[in-house]
Amino acid sequence: MKVLVFCLKGFETMEFSVFIDVLGWARNDYKHDITVETCGFTKKVISTFNIPIIVDKTIEEININEYDALAIPGGFEEFNFYEEAYDEQFLELIKKFNESGKIIASICVGALPLGKSGILENRKATTYHLREGYRQKQLAEFGVNVQNEPIVIDNNIITSYCPSTASGVAFALLEKLTSKEEMNVVKKAMGF
Repeated sequence: MKVLVFCLKGFETMEFSVFIDVLGWARNDYKHDITVETCGFTKKVISTFNIPIIVDKTIEEININEYDALAIPGGFEEFNFYEEAYDEQFLELIKKFNESGKIIASICVGALPLGKSGILENRKATTYHLREGYRQKQLAEFGVNVQNEPIVIDNNIITSYCPSTASGVAFALLEKLTSKEEMNVVKKAMGF
């Protein structure tokens, strides 16, 4: 199995690292055949708070047939997250993953490009819920049935409503890739 973690400009490092750690524990300590690859529009991606990350691949190199899941950390508008999150090339990638029935896991505002792509129309999802729910209102404008819940799973799509849900999303993704029992073994080993 292979998971693509997409690092958009201005992504949150905490929301990125949970996918690397949870899936890394599953692979390293429990021998699950799960490879994680990172991707961005450029090889060097500047995250929120200006931390640079070097990714494995750029968007042009991605063949979705090689992946079982797409993971999208959220990010900050002040660090230009939406410049790439709403880029047509990224929205097309999201659509292709969804059309193939692949798992798509997003944290916080990582759900907004899913909404903009159209894949969440008439489906349940959530996104950042604080500050009077302004991001949830934006998500609703894409025809999404917004749920004010920490983590919302609608078939192949996992969304969540703030950074504190990051580990929960990574464990939900692991469960979809393996099983509830296997996920719980890793979760317990990590002290959750």
